[in-house]
Amino acid sequence: MMEQYFTREEALGFDEQDGLRSFRDEFYVKEEQVYLDGNSLGLLSKKAEKSTLDLLESWKEYGIGGWTEGDNSWFTLSESLGEKTAPLVGAKKNEVIVTGSITTNLHQMIASFYQPSNAKTKILADELNFPSDIYALQSQLQLKGYDPEEHLVKVRSSDHQTISLDAIKKAMTDEVALILLPSVLYRSGQLLPMKEIVEYAHKRDIIVGFDLAHSIGAVPHELHDWGVDFAVWCNYKYLNSGPGGTGGLFVHERHHGTVPGLKGWFGSNKERQFDMEHSFTPADGAGAYQIGTPHILSSASLIGSLAIFEDAGMIALREKSLSQTDYMLDLYEKYLSSYGFIVVTPLTHKDRGGHIALEHPEAARICKALKHQQVIPDFRAPNLIRLAPAALYTRYVDVFDAIMILKDIMEQKLYKEYPNTRNVIA
Repeated sequence: MMEQYFTREEALGFDEQDGLRSFRDEFYVKEEQVYLDGNSLGLLSKKAEKSTLDLLESWKEYGIGGWTEGDNSWFTLSESLGEKTAPLVGAKKNEVIVTGSITTNLHQMIASFYQPSNAKTKILADELNFPSDIYALQSQLQLKGYDPEEHLVKVRSSDHQTISLDAIKKAMTDEVALILLPSVLYRSGQLLPMKEIVEYAHKRDIIVGFDLAHSIGAVPHELHDWGVDFAVWCNYKYLNSGPGGTGGLFVHERHHGTVPGLKGWFGSNKERQFDMEHSFTPADGAGAYQIGTPHILSSASLIGSLAIFEDAGMIALREKSLSQTDYMLDLYEKYLSSYGFIVVTPLTHKDRGGHIALEHPEAARICKALKHQQVIPDFRAPNLIRLAPAALYTRYVDVFDAIMILKDIMEQKLYKEYPNTRNVIA
């Protein structure tokens, strides 16, 4: 009998062989729905729910005593979560802290590490970066008296979707003091060569930081060994910590002891914090870059979420992520390539993050048609569909079903029933 390829039965067979398949049971997944938007907001896990309820219970039980009592005392929660996050980014325990939000942390990092001097006054970013990162860079330049129009340099994209290493290198002029780039471009899903960027930049005496929003939890990192100066991220995408969950930051140990640009009480040395002195004594590691009181309730879910990642392991998660996105690309080639889509995500593994991006002039209405049929994609204006299988809870059969539904939508032109405009939340 001839072997069957690209059938639902084949997909079910892949799921039977999946060593991570049991983790799906940890999550609240709607069986009638295919959720492919984990790169925007991950699903709730039972462990995250429990850790949140447990922390609420500690508030109920201890009141203010919860700062020092209970299984996850609040006073050191940010530090303990930082230690648990460190393996995901290839960092030492004291190089990571869970704190603030991604943009607040970025403001802190730029305020701390952007030190213009003489001719080195410019910050290098890229023209495809998420708007919030650019806003923060513009603000920090203005606060130091520089015009962003002149001093914020953006690496240009030749195809409006990806950035080449050569273009990044060419943009590293003698005037650049600091670089901020995304590890994975939020639109196309391109994974940048972080190690090579850092090596080249450091030869030119340039500080390098990365926004890991679209890679942490999907791609293994080695921030310490690569020599990355700083990094920031959110925890609510692949790390499934919930909407508005507390962010995180990394500061390489060679910078420990550098006084933060934005001082805050919780950045104090823990043993000195309640001395109430007006002279700031920073914490020894990344904890020095905390600003305000930890967001305890917004951090609670991460206790459970990180436990799942510890059990699954980033290497295995990355292998499944690449396998599922390969499978999605194969299905696209067989069933969707004649319907006007353009794959803008790099095909090579070393250049690909955790999602596949399809460009189409009718993208907004196609996404609405998909949602109507219980496939949850992500739309990015003006014409991009992002599909993100999350290795912890997405099955191969989910990928197959999503592509078949998308094929039916295109074949029958069902997307024409919807306006080609984005919703309030794309």
